[in-house]
Order: sequence, then structure tokens, then C-alpha cells
Amino acid sequence: MTPQGPESAAKLHAVPTEPVPDTAALVKGLRAAFNSERTRPIEWRLGQLDALKRMCEEREAEIAEATAQDLGKPAIETFITEIAVTIAEIDYVRRRLRGWMKPERVPTALPAQPGRSYIQREPLGVVLIMGAWNYPFQLTLGPFIAAVAAGNCAVLKPSEIAPHTSALIARLVPQYLDRDCVKVFEGGIGPTTQLLTEQFDHIFYTGSGNVGRIIMEAAAKHLTPVTLELGGKSPTIIDRDADLDVAARRIVWGKFTNAGQTCVAPDYILAHESIKPALISKLKSCIQSFFGDNPRKSSDYGRIVNERHHRRLTKLLGSGRIVHGGEGSESERYLAPTLLDDVSPDSPIMAEEIFGPILPILSIRSIDEAISFVNARPKPLALYVFTSSGESADRVLERTTSGGAVVNHVIMHLAVPGLPFGGVGPSGMGAYHGRHGFEVFSHRKSVLKKPTVLDPPIAYPPYTEGKKRWIRRLM
Repeated sequence: MTPQGPESAAKLHAVPTEPVPDTAALVKGLRAAFNSERTRPIEWRLGQLDALKRMCEEREAEIAEATAQDLGKPAIETFITEIAVTIAEIDYVRRRLRGWMKPERVPTALPAQPGRSYIQREPLGVVLIMGAWNYPFQLTLGPFIAAVAAGNCAVLKPSEIAPHTSALIARLVPQYLDRDCVKVFEGGIGPTTQLLTEQFDHIFYTGSGNVGRIIMEAAAKHLTPVTLELGGKSPTIIDRDADLDVAARRIVWGKFTNAGQTCVAPDYILAHESIKPALISKLKSCIQSFFGDNPRKSSDYGRIVNERHHRRLTKLLGSGRIVHGGEGSESERYLAPTLLDDVSPDSPIMAEEIFGPILPILSIRSIDEAISFVNARPKPLALYVFTSSGESADRVLERTTSGGAVVNHVIMHLAVPGLPFGGVGPSGMGAYHGRHGFEVFSHRKSVLKKPTVLDPPIAYPPYTEGKKRWIRRLM
């Protein structure tokens, strides 16, 4: 979801060089708070959700300023993708939480009769939530909404790669939320490595696959379950009968929001060869319409998170022929919205998640060729198909695997809280949003309640021939 490179993964195993805080005391304090049972009542959970919503509303300007410093995000983009989406998730969860917490009745099988069977959801305990830098506010607090709704204590670990937003979260959370039950942990590789030695009841990580493997390795030592929201190369298939005007607008919006640093952004296009030239022309027009002749001066276009990622992206420009954009400035962390044609499937840009404002465009001769192309590669986090044919759309959906999929749009499945959001295979494990997040942070305890009035002797030895016959009839 957020490329960091093999070197970053290796460093997590290195000897820490930063001051290491007392992580054992941190987790011990949270566990004591959880064991006091203060997080279990619905009143506490709703109170924390209300406080988080107030924080989003009252501190909107500060949140926008922090994300602007970290990523050059326009204020309206921060409102839409960081603040409004967080508030919408709070409202959705809050309205339904009481119903989710009720015991779920299930039929009691005949051998267990008489009795009453149900599933009781209970909080896991102390959880660790590790956010990502590309949407540093929302991807830290979004999973937390689910964790607090389920009644857990939590450690929030914002990404140090977005330091201004991380510092803001660390400052604001204690002002609004229960200080005994919610802690913010800041730090880089050393402190984070130390934090991962502690025993949590669940770890929720959003980021790169390289670091995701390290998270799993650390969690395995305590048999801690994990949710990994990773990434991958999300393909966009454009069939010959697609509405190209609509497709171009939606792809340009989805790809170049946050300067392409979105885990479910269209990573590359597979365009039918008969419409590819027209599609490229329309994509160029949309980029100019959205961001002007010089996107560097646009108030609606963001920046690359840091110089290292800028250099990584600049190297990828050589993977094809630049047909639009390509200009950049490392000192300004600026890279123009860029279209690449004549891209080889074996080129460097097709070997890794781009996570930036570069869009490769490849040719296909049929929907079946596109399906084969996608299936020959790791399973992506998202897949998009533009077509006027319901049959073609269904063929793509049925014959490919991805974390999520959208027909005739991009990214928008994230706006449906009833849909689980997550990856499959190398793009992640587990899913959240809405009730799915509540379930991630809940233990579904099986309960059978039996009366003592009836206790038929057929259940107990000695098993006479008559008992055996009845047992066989009842089982």
C-alpha cells in the first residue's frame, strides 16, 4: 500500500538507534485499563466515537495544515479524503453499534436440546494500529473507529514518514479521547521494532508488503492475529465499447488525487488497441482541464511525500515513452501528472507498485487477453473495468481475483461502508470498514445455555442396545 523498499524492511531488523521508550509499561497500563472493564459498556464506546468526531470537526484547519506540510495536500482534498470519510465512518458505526453488540441467536441442534445457542461478541483487549503515510490521518484513525467500537484499548502508531500529521495526532488524541485506554506511540524504526516485541491481542497494519512480512514475523512470536492492508498493482481495463469521456475523467481523478499516492489508485491501464490513441488524447485533455497547463501551480495538485520517493518515481519514467507530463523538481517534491505509452510488460514500472503520478498505458486485443494479463501477476488490491457490456464486465469479475472491484469507475468502492475493504494474497489479509471492522476487533464467543431440569439418561453410559438405537436416530 505504501512502498518503502527492501532497505526499509531490512532496517526494521537492525539495531535501534533512536531512544527506545518503555513499551512494556505502555502496554501494561493499557491492559490494566482494559481489565477494569471500562471499555465494555456501549456508553463508553459511543462517547469515544463522539469525541473523535468532535476532534475531526473542531480541528479541521490543523489537520489540513499538517497534511499540507507532509504531502502538499490541498485543503479540500484533505477534507474529502481524510476528514469527511472519517466522520462518515463514525456516523455509520454509531448508528448501528447497539445492534451489532446484541447476542446473535443461532439454532440449537437436536443433540444439544433443550438449550439456547448464541454468539456473543466481546472485545479482544489491547490492539496495535499502525497507520500509513499517504493518508496519515484517515488510515490511522479509520481502523481505530472499529477498534473502539468493539470495546478495545489501543495503541495508535502514526507513520513517521508524515511527521507533521503524526505529531498532530499525538497532540490531539489525549485532548479528546480516554487517556488511560488510548495511547499514541510516535517513533521510527528503533522504537517501532521495540513496540513489536510486546504482546498485543491484534495488530492492524497498513503499508508495504515488505514491512507486512516483518509485522507477521513479530506477531507470530505471540500468536497474535494480524490484519494487513497492503497494496499491489491495481489494473484498469478499458474495453473497446467503453465511454471514453467518462472513463478518462474518472481515471484521471482517481489516479492523480494525492499525486497518485493512493493504494487503490489505477496503477496501469490495459486499453483495447482500437481505442488507445483516443483514450490517451482524452486523458491528456482531462489532466489539463483539472490541473491547468502547469500543474505545479495548481492549488488542487499535491506533492510527493519525500525526496527518496521522488527519486524512486523519477527512475521509473524511463520505462516507456512519455506522452504527457514527466516534469519534476526533487527540491519541491513535485512530479507532474504523467502518461507513459509503449510500456513493456517486463519494464521496471510494471514490476512494482508505482504509488505516484505516473500512469502506464498498455495495449490489449481483447477482454480475454486482459484477464490473462491480470491473472499472470500477483492478486491486486483493486481492479477496474470500463465497458458498456454487462457480459464483459461479469467475465472480468468472475475470472479475476482482487481485493475489490469497480465497474465503470475507480476507488469509489471505498465509499460504501457495507463493503469490506481489504486485499487478497500479497495485497493483504483481512478487511474492515463498517461492520467488517467491528468484527475484526471482536471475538465471536460461542455460547450454549442449558437448563438443569431435563437431563435425559440416554446421554450417559452404560450404553445399552436401546440407548444405542435412540442415539443413532437422534444424531
